[in-house]
Amino acid sequence: MKLAIICRPFVFHGGLETATAGLVGELVRRGIEVHLLTTRSQGEWPGVTIHRLPVLSTPSLARLLSFALASLRAVRVGGYDLVQSHERTLSHDLYRAGEGCHRAWLEVRARRLSSASRWLLYGNPYHRALLAFERFIFTPGHYRGLIAISKLSRDEIHRLYRVPEQDLTVVYNGVDLARFSPENRRDHRGPTRQRCRIPESALLVLFVGSGFMRKGLDTLIHALAHVKDRSVHAAVAGKGRIEPYIGMARHLGIDDRIHWIGAERRVETLYGASDLVALPTRYEPFGNVHLEALASGIPVIASPRSGAAEILTHGHDGYILRDPEDPSELATAIDSLAEPSRQHRWEEAARETAERFTYQTQADNLMAVYRELARIS
Repeated sequence: MKLAIICRPFVFHGGLETATAGLVGELVRRGIEVHLLTTRSQGEWPGVTIHRLPVLSTPSLARLLSFALASLRAVRVGGYDLVQSHERTLSHDLYRAGEGCHRAWLEVRARRLSSASRWLLYGNPYHRALLAFERFIFTPGHYRGLIAISKLSRDEIHRLYRVPEQDLTVVYNGVDLARFSPENRRDHRGPTRQRCRIPESALLVLFVGSGFMRKGLDTLIHALAHVKDRSVHAAVAGKGRIEPYIGMARHLGIDDRIHWIGAERRVETLYGASDLVALPTRYEPFGNVHLEALASGIPVIASPRSGAAEILTHGHDGYILRDPEDPSELATAIDSLAEPSRQHRWEEAARETAERFTYQTQADNLMAVYRELARIS
């Protein structure tokens, strides 16, 4: 099979991109001829042909439109058996909604805004273009198959765009069980804490992800001010503007207990240094950080607004918040998971959950979709 995958460049701090990289590697091992249609060279990748799309870098609206047009031209001349898009495009057989619905995210954002701000939000040309792409993509006749990465995402696509349920297949992401392992605690805990100036005796809560407002960093900072154990620290990894959050922590008197890591290439070392992961997200179709943490043997405090909460068992391998925007509830969850006597049990349960979500399983499920599309073509 000659398969084209339309995707963004892979970057070390992007969960979405690293998940795609793991999947591509597994498809190549299965003998699939994979062609990546992307915006810049990815270096040498055995078994993968990379096609660089000429795309305008700025502004964001020009980047969106030029990417769609460039990928359309590439698809028309490529002679592919199947085109799988991970981006908002105009020509594909299979669309994978890795970022969920932009319309759903705008609904979440709008709840926090005044009427005037909501009007500006929905009137923004970039958002209007994204919504137009979504309407096009989710219109029957413009796809042969649709992949949702969680039941949460599947249900919102069905609710917002009336996509027939039989057209939507849920395929969960996979995780690298070798890279993300409980062994990292032995190998990286001490050196990483030294490098990041985190006290060895502190219980460390890790937050990983870019898009700090969407992922609820403000809730975590306020929760840290409420935890009973004042030796609890937090580490924040990811790209974003941190100044407002530094000011928030300073105002609450906890700035000395928060460590700003930035984008981290070897994120597995941070899991190795941490005791639990907190992700009080406001919107997340899945969230690969959940899988990476679980594979590392670390319990996760998750939001019901994240599709990854579907793979957790409350009280067994983590904690599912009722209200991800309630700092007091998050503080209670941190206190509960922080009990030293329960740490070993958490590690075993978390790893056991992650072992169900491999790249091999993800590829198995996708191959079933490919076969179905080949049968009905």
